[in-house]
This record gives sequence, C-alpha cells and structure tokens, in this order.
Amino acid sequence: MADKVLHVTDADFEEKVINSELPVLVDFWAAWCGPCRAIAPVIEELAEEYEGKVVIAKMNVDENPVTPGKFGIRAIPTLILFKDGKVVEQITGAVGKAMIENALKKVL
Repeated sequence: MADKVLHVTDADFEEKVINSELPVLVDFWAAWCGPCRAIAPVIEELAEEYEGKVVIAKMNVDENPVTPGKFGIRAIPTLILFKDGKVVEQITGAVGKAMIENALKKVL
C-alpha cells in the first residue's frame, strides 16, 4: 500500500509538489518521531483512497532540511496541502483521519 505515497526531496519538491496538476498533501516527518509513525497508516490509506484525485507525499525533514525551513515547519508531523502551487491548509500534530479528509475535500 505504501507504494501509492510519493517520496519527495528538496531537489524535486518544486517539480513534484509546486508544479503538480493535482492537489498535493505533503507529510513532513522523521523516522524518530512517534506521532509521525502513528499517522503513517492513515497517510497510506488516504493515498489509496484519493489516488488520481490528490497526490499524497512524504518528506523526511532530517534528510531534506531546506523545504521544511521555507515553510516554517517547527514541529512534526506537519501536513501541508498545496493546490496550484500554493499552501491551502496546514495541520500540525497527529490528527485523526477525518480532520485530514476534511482538508482534502476543500480542494476537490
């Protein structure tokens, strides 16, 4: 199931997220982050359910420090929803699936 989640880096962020035709939800996370691991299954489920409608992506903040810095990310997990290259919604913390889905419905 995890193969539906796009992994993005500082190098390809603009190409895969900012220039995407579809809305993109990016999960900024790190391997050592417990709450990040807690929401990972939800992120994978959403990637499956919204395939073709929304791109679900993950960015490891330890391996890619530039992009999180540009968006002022101070805590993880942080989910940022982009549409047409612009930030539409930002959610910080391990939230429930319903809250993330509400954000996704706003861009569909």
